[in-house]
Amino acid sequence: MPTSPATTAPKAQPAGRVSFVGAGPGDASLLTVRATEVLAQADVVIVESPEQHALVTNGADVIDGGTNAAGETLTHAARGKLVVKHAKTGAHVVRLMVGDPFTYATGPEEAQACAKAGISFEVVPGVSSVSAVPAYAGVPLTDKQHREFKVVSVGDSNVDWSEAARHETLVLLSAVNRIGEVAAGLVAAGRSPETPVAMTRQGTTTAQETVVSTLAGIAEAAAASHMTPPAIVVVGEVVAQREVLSWFETKPLYGWRVLVPRTKEQSQSLAARLRMYGAVSEEVPTISVEPPRNPQQMDKAVRGLVEGRYEWVAFTSVNAVKAVREKFEEYGLDARAFSGLKIAAVGEKTAQAIETWGIRPDLVPSGEQSGRGLLEDWPPFDELLDPINRVFLPRADIATETLAAGLVELGWEVDDVTAYRTVRASPPPAPTREAIKSGKFDAVLFTSSSTVRNLVGIAGKPHATTIIACIGPATAKTAEEHGLRVDVMAEKPSAEDLADALAQFGEQRRLQFIEAGDPVLRPSQKKPSSRRKA
Repeated sequence: MPTSPATTAPKAQPAGRVSFVGAGPGDASLLTVRATEVLAQADVVIVESPEQHALVTNGADVIDGGTNAAGETLTHAARGKLVVKHAKTGAHVVRLMVGDPFTYATGPEEAQACAKAGISFEVVPGVSSVSAVPAYAGVPLTDKQHREFKVVSVGDSNVDWSEAARHETLVLLSAVNRIGEVAAGLVAAGRSPETPVAMTRQGTTTAQETVVSTLAGIAEAAAASHMTPPAIVVVGEVVAQREVLSWFETKPLYGWRVLVPRTKEQSQSLAARLRMYGAVSEEVPTISVEPPRNPQQMDKAVRGLVEGRYEWVAFTSVNAVKAVREKFEEYGLDARAFSGLKIAAVGEKTAQAIETWGIRPDLVPSGEQSGRGLLEDWPPFDELLDPINRVFLPRADIATETLAAGLVELGWEVDDVTAYRTVRASPPPAPTREAIKSGKFDAVLFTSSSTVRNLVGIAGKPHATTIIACIGPATAKTAEEHGLRVDVMAEKPSAEDLADALAQFGEQRRLQFIEAGDPVLRPSQKKPSSRRKA
């Protein structure tokens, strides 16, 4: 009996899943550990603000869930449809939301759309702006005397201010554009016109700004400060504690725009340090580190090192350590090749790079961390004590001759080898060049003489109001030779110490404003005649 041809059922589309993730109120460092894990697994990330793009680092597709092609704000329903659409492709969709997904956000409505479509979802709570922004403004919502607060979302809704006025502390959302009406309603409901009010916009970011007034004066104060949404408003006696508890906006470099002319790889630790002090750093590549044009010199030196040609190896930078290590890996060598050799490091940072190799340097300058400081501690060649009189000196192509010449004077023979080249980068974008020349940056941190020369070469001299900070005497000298006035110099030649020195300068400067009874202004807000030297 003939059989009918088999029919092939259509292949089912794999079911996707959705993670509703709270991105926090603005400060990227407030992202939770779980949120970071989920973002790393995402195929598609739907964001609702441009700032959230920077949180996506795994190559996932980023979709704008805040507005449509016409620039109109998407409705709850439209956002839900967008999430479901991408989840139906089988993708793991992460829906990033400001603050917490289920606290004054559209998370519940979008999750219901997923449930209706049969798509599984999870909720990753985030730090809510309701509590985070007042905390960053130095305003506690509760304390021993004030045990409760009420959150009111104002927007376009009609609010019963007589009921709201009964609560000792109010947290108002979407109230900026109606603050005059809100204040009048609370006063009419019985709150004192002198009740303290704090309005904070762009909370938890280094652009945060807080205006403190009273119910009677907040509308005028907000208008004078050009306050715009989004902002959080706190009404109540707890606001008075800001005078003592303000910790974020009083950081020594709060709101400073700091230029870091370095390679991107080198700038990360410095950027983190500056952020700790309240500054926003902007990295401008001025140099790139590249292999030497002729690698034969390095090849010969490494072979000589293995064959016992040298008594010392002197590392003058982290890049030199990296260059030699890469050459070792190329030859299949490891730290055992340094057996019997003495290792010198020009400073603590270079010594730390060597120590990651499992080697402790024999010589690090006890004084100035530079080639000159290394020479002061370097022992002269002694025919009885030193079996070999040769030093391997891997360094940059543009390094100074100070160390090599000094070692020769001490009786050593030096193989001065170009381990890497520093190449000038392309000029930064026109807006950055204009900001450098016009004083839009509050400070520039120079971490080497080459960064001074290259920044001036590709972008021009920083404006006279800009604070110039240098990592050491040699860099400061180069800056002065280029007509720059050095305000700050690190006690030790490290990026972290340079940031610390700038912060100390900023704190002294801030206290001078306060003692004089003047508003604290950034260097970019001052006139050239008022510039002070550290």
